[in-house]
Amino acid sequence: MSFIASTLSRIKPSSTIAATQRARDLAAQGRDIVALSAGEPDFDTPENIKQAAIRAIAEGKTKYPPVSGIPALREAIVGKFQRENGLSYTPQQTMVSTGGKQVISNALLATLDPGDEVVIPTPYWVSYPELVALCNGVPVFAETSAASNFKLTPEVLDKAITPKTKWLILNSPSNPSGAAYTREELKALAEVLLRHPHVWVLADDIYEHLVYDGFEFTTIAQVEPALMDRTLTMNGVSKAYAMTGWRLGYGAGPLQLMKAMDSIQGQLTSGCCSISQWAAVEALNGPQDFLAERREVFRERRDMVVSMLNAADGISCRTPEGAFYVFASCAEVLGKRSPNGVVLHDDTTFATELLNAQGLAIVQGSAFGMGGHFRLSYAAATEQLTDACQRVQRFCASLT
Repeated sequence: MSFIASTLSRIKPSSTIAATQRARDLAAQGRDIVALSAGEPDFDTPENIKQAAIRAIAEGKTKYPPVSGIPALREAIVGKFQRENGLSYTPQQTMVSTGGKQVISNALLATLDPGDEVVIPTPYWVSYPELVALCNGVPVFAETSAASNFKLTPEVLDKAITPKTKWLILNSPSNPSGAAYTREELKALAEVLLRHPHVWVLADDIYEHLVYDGFEFTTIAQVEPALMDRTLTMNGVSKAYAMTGWRLGYGAGPLQLMKAMDSIQGQLTSGCCSISQWAAVEALNGPQDFLAERREVFRERRDMVVSMLNAADGISCRTPEGAFYVFASCAEVLGKRSPNGVVLHDDTTFATELLNAQGLAIVQGSAFGMGGHFRLSYAAATEQLTDACQRVQRFCASLT
């Protein structure tokens, strides 16, 4: 009898973490490696946020915090949702967790019974289906395509919903595609959800501030207030504020759900790091002008990467509305041979041979539920991105 729980047989390791670690290992061996596999801003945490953390340490704010977050941060979260999203919550309807991933985990652990289904549009963030499976749920994949700009349509959503559906996970802007839903597109999805009152919505808005070309971000509870009582709106400070290592996410939703999530978190980890929380207070309440400046840098990088990838033989890359990824098609080069004589049977082989031949680490699209593609993060210096795209061009030109 195995000592390891059978639950682990239902999940697999994160492909993005695995690709990043492979790149680190090769770099440690002396290889010239460019790693664009991780979703992490290359900017530093703003100075005012770091100073807020230092003050918190100096003032001895280092004791156990409340499970759901310190009052000052929960108030700041309420203010943020009201100010930026037009959503009215009380502090008791908020929760602070050790990263956005824990917010999602808390919600699924608190609500899923064995056999409950969760609708997940493809391509998806790699952790969504694994977390659902870990919580004894069943991931149900709602297919999108480049033709729909990688966005879920009302027709596909309606077909995916069954009497067993508990949640729809909606990530906008999306990791990995960068696709972002307009107000009208969210309204159309909301109309479907209003016909299925047993389905809740988990709105993952972590890339909210990273939208380009005048795109207006909206979240589904804002677009359709009738869904407010069955929506968990999730966000965090990692992407917009360059605070990935601070490990802080937050969410807001109906009081009954938040109390259940508090019970889960109270047994798993208790409260998020107190110093990170005081830093997040400053992030949400402090100056926001740098967001526009950094967003413009990301937009310039996006445009350059899309242009250079489309110049590579056999690569097709649409321009995403947000986040800091491109999700490019490599379907036209599959079946060709790499310089090592390896046939590129699929996108996984493409990614492996690109790393072997050119030292560029990306993530295969099949890891996100959509083969024939790859994700490349443009959260890196412009010089590095130029080098990376040239490596893709050289690799594709070398295929026979």
